[in-house]
Amino acid sequence: MTREERRLRLFVDDQIENRYLEVPFELPAGGTPALEVTLAYNQDAAVIDLGCRDPERWRGWSGGARSRFVIAPDAATPGYEPGELVAGQWAVVLGLHAMPAEPVDVTVTVSTGVDAGEVEDEPPAPPPPSGIAPGRTRLGRDLPAPDGLTWYAGDLHAHTTHSDGTLSIAQLTAAAAGRGLDFLAVTDHNTVSHHPHLPAVGAAYDLCLLPGQEVTTHAGHANAFGDIGWVDFRRPAAQWLSDVEERGGLLSVNHPVQDDCGWLYPVRTGYLELWHISWFLDLTATGPWAYLRALAGAAGAPGATERPVFLGGSDFHTPDQGYPPGTPTTWVAAEDRTPEAILDAVRHGRTAISRFPGPGEPVLVRVGEDLVAIDADGTVLVDSTGLAGDRTAEESTRSGGTGRRRRIRGDRVTLVAPPEHGPYRLEAPDRTLLAISV
Repeated sequence: MTREERRLRLFVDDQIENRYLEVPFELPAGGTPALEVTLAYNQDAAVIDLGCRDPERWRGWSGGARSRFVIAPDAATPGYEPGELVAGQWAVVLGLHAMPAEPVDVTVTVSTGVDAGEVEDEPPAPPPPSGIAPGRTRLGRDLPAPDGLTWYAGDLHAHTTHSDGTLSIAQLTAAAAGRGLDFLAVTDHNTVSHHPHLPAVGAAYDLCLLPGQEVTTHAGHANAFGDIGWVDFRRPAAQWLSDVEERGGLLSVNHPVQDDCGWLYPVRTGYLELWHISWFLDLTATGPWAYLRALAGAAGAPGATERPVFLGGSDFHTPDQGYPPGTPTTWVAAEDRTPEAILDAVRHGRTAISRFPGPGEPVLVRVGEDLVAIDADGTVLVDSTGLAGDRTAEESTRSGGTGRRRRIRGDRVTLVAPPEHGPYRLEAPDRTLLAISV
């Protein structure tokens, strides 16, 4: 075994100069059976993310979740891609996320050879649930849909051990199936190492698993949906959008008003994670609606789009959060529950969002010119937040500028509600958010 140790002293000036610092090392010709990298520093003084590239491609990212990884030809630490250890210049990539004013000692150790290290074993997979009939929803909710389509329940934002989640892909999939979901997007941070595993795990648990990547930076996060390969988070956000669209995928802006990871880029996409798990801290919050008004006000700005397609995501990381997958639930009206059909439904804007997936939970779905409120007796329907721009000044004044309100009476109520007056939302009488639709 060979072992190379690099000692660095890094502080905030290094972050200012280069947020993604490369520590290069060479692998010799003739191959090596395994590569192990460890990172050591005072984690009370700084936050440093960990990743790796080889001479030809990106090999993986674990962010701040790991301080060690192993890559071998036939196996790798989750978050990293196994494969040939090609000769040439590799690099450990350090993401300088939070750095102190005074230098902190950082040690990067690269070991190669048969004794370089072992890949961690995955935890045992839970037993698969009983299957459901093809084309049927797992929840069995009879939601009205346009001809030839079915409303499927899912979650478009979740993480596994391939980034900073605590569950394996199989464990996460079992949890989603147990909630009655029909589909789940696995969107690990800055890596696609999980993509090859999704078809087999999805088949085992009879759940549609969508390949995704959460493109993650200090200035905002975005989900790249589709089996489209890795998206380089170190490049400008406009390049992410261009790359994703050219490859046939979808790019959504994630949690645009969340704490320290809100969306700071001037780039707009056609898809928006409007309802994120962080909103559950206060379901009467108006920040997301204010953000939509800002989007409408910037309609003529570079990169602006028409009103985006609304998505929801739990951003599931661990059961310790207290919020299981499907909190909130994104509903899509699709031809079937394959990854291609689910993404096609999203692409065409056939989405709705509810607080939870289960029977009895209020849902608001669109069927043509109509909105149908299900299990929503006693709730309040609120119309446009001002995006449509077609209301008179008098109407806006009467509603306080926040949309007209009407009471829902009955467990299945159909209302004529033109899409241009949306988005619409269902609230409890105390203004707690329950559901969203266009």
